[in-house]
Amino acid sequence: MVLAHDDDKKPQHAVTVTPLSQSDGSLPHIDDGEAAAPGSGGSSSGDGGDGCEYYPDGGAVAWRQVVAGHFINAMTGGYGAAFGVYQLYYTESLHLPSAQISWIGSVQIFLNNIMCTVAGRLSDMGYARETVLVGSTIALLGTFMTSLATEYWQIFLAQGVCTGIGLGLMYMPTVTILASYFKERRALALAISSAGTGTGSIIFPAVVQYLIPRIGFPWAVRCAGFVALFIIALANLFMKPRLVAAKKKAGSLVDWSAFREPPYVIFVTGAFLLYWALYFGYFYINAYAISFASFTPTSAVSLLLITNAVGIPARPLVGWVADAYLGPLNTFVLTIVSLAATFLAWIAIATPPTMYAFAVLFGFTNAAATSAFAAALAGPKSGLSKDPAKMGTRFGMCCTILGFATVSGPPTAGVIIDYCGGRYVWAQVWAGLVTFAGAATVAVARCWVSGAKVKVKI
Repeated sequence: MVLAHDDDKKPQHAVTVTPLSQSDGSLPHIDDGEAAAPGSGGSSSGDGGDGCEYYPDGGAVAWRQVVAGHFINAMTGGYGAAFGVYQLYYTESLHLPSAQISWIGSVQIFLNNIMCTVAGRLSDMGYARETVLVGSTIALLGTFMTSLATEYWQIFLAQGVCTGIGLGLMYMPTVTILASYFKERRALALAISSAGTGTGSIIFPAVVQYLIPRIGFPWAVRCAGFVALFIIALANLFMKPRLVAAKKKAGSLVDWSAFREPPYVIFVTGAFLLYWALYFGYFYINAYAISFASFTPTSAVSLLLITNAVGIPARPLVGWVADAYLGPLNTFVLTIVSLAATFLAWIAIATPPTMYAFAVLFGFTNAAATSAFAAALAGPKSGLSKDPAKMGTRFGMCCTILGFATVSGPPTAGVIIDYCGGRYVWAQVWAGLVTFAGAATVAVARCWVSGAKVKVKI
């Protein structure tokens, strides 16, 4: 169909929309551009002038993209969560300091975030599927090469560098694709997609942990690689970018105009503070349980699995609340506050039962905060990514900046712990205060967009 306008009101950039499938809810693709210019036309789903003419907000094809995003997040988020198992094996087999081994996982996470700027820009240029396919290939190559590695430098290049680059290329396109299909249900769609992090965080650690004693490390890693191959194949099969545009020429990798917009800059600063402290919990929950709550190294692994499992239902729940009641930005602020309180509550944990309770609480609050982050940055009313044609670029820029937070946060906590003679209390205080500061900073960005109004769904 053609979006019709009166002749005397026809916008300068007319958009022709062709239905892909009537049975799939007439999901359109745009023939002469990715989206109309902001404010150039109406929207059949109540477009707020953010530049996209029509949002299906449902249908078979749209929800299939959510499933594809869930699978990709299982790789990009879940595969990295398995590094705690690798850390234990490498420390025992290579007889190297834990700090040196941890650089493999830290570099993987760092490159995962850094590559988001490249992947986001490629997605905005119309290469979303190609970017995911290339990233999938690189990530699988790194995984299978890890199974063949026997020395530190080989493992570092395969698992740290190669896999990190591949995972970074895979993640970003899913956000831009989902944002083009959903508006009113965007937070829920992104939350269900990001719940894949919890799914992968259970599957990959369990596969490696329980197969190493039975078939050895190389084949355990290969089995994880075959699982990853199955997941990635389904994701690439299901993925269908909605805005099929003529491939745009390469432009600036960074949208520098975003740094002249105070709400975006303030929001990114708040998110940086959140992610600076976030991985302290992931990296140290097992070590703390062994040192202060009478856990064995084997039983401590269960804490990480519990933390990741709780995040699976938490993310869709938070997305539904954001869409139906609070709005993504408001939800993001509240979830950061809850995570900050959890970090401070960690100070009182000293027994196995309370340690398990903390694992559940931390799993819920950190999953809620990270899920709300994506919805807040991509929210149609937040004003942080107004132009859909620049959604991937801006989101990727933010993730790249967060990469420096994730790579420096755990070492910062480690320095504090070492300075305090192995006690965690001041590191826990640091994490709580930094996270509270992140919540306050994001609240400033929220007020900048909506004004000092409390009862505003944004």
